[in-house]
Amino acid sequence: MKLSLSTTTTTTLSIPPPSQFLHRHRRLFNLRASFSPGNSSWNHRVVVTRERGKNDKLITALAKHGIESLELPLIQHTQLPELDKLVSLLTATSFDWIFITSPEAALVFLQAWKAAGTPSVKVAAVGTGTASIFDEDMTSSKELIDVAFTPSKATGKVLALELPKHGNEKSTVLYPASAKASHDIEEGLSKRGFHITRLNTYTTVICQHCGVTASIIQG
Repeated sequence: MKLSLSTTTTTTLSIPPPSQFLHRHRRLFNLRASFSPGNSSWNHRVVVTRERGKNDKLITALAKHGIESLELPLIQHTQLPELDKLVSLLTATSFDWIFITSPEAALVFLQAWKAAGTPSVKVAAVGTGTASIFDEDMTSSKELIDVAFTPSKATGKVLALELPKHGNEKSTVLYPASAKASHDIEEGLSKRGFHITRLNTYTTVICQHCGVTASIIQG
């Protein structure tokens, strides 16, 4: 969400949710920034819209700058049947690489990894933010989960382009992904001679019980 505050006392922000949600719940949020002659700083209010419970870091960071936050989840993550298949593959099969391309994918993978008995795996993470999920999880010992590679740019295309390949043998990659993720990674890896197994382990849907009202934010 990109927010620009001008020198006027009121800034209007339109939040464009997914098309279905937009059709049913079109809302216009008025974010007011008030200035007091005796105070040299603006007072801001920001709406954070990730899944409930996953806005904490952003809320804390905003609070450090004196910015008030309102948590209003517009999405939620739902696990898919192929999550069970991921557990089975981790239990019975070894892969040269596990591709993790988002913090949510990392959290879902950790759940399956624990259910599979915490096997030793080598992970390629799309960026430092995604890689940090494994550092924060106390059970994911570095001896068991080796985050061995992050690309020069945090995108799936660059990750597929730069993933190290040793020798002429066809390296195997397990890619637990969102059902909404593009196929750029599979295409890029296949062109380089990797054998990739993709599992759609979760998806993102519109939050059905967020309690959106017309008076969410008041001046």
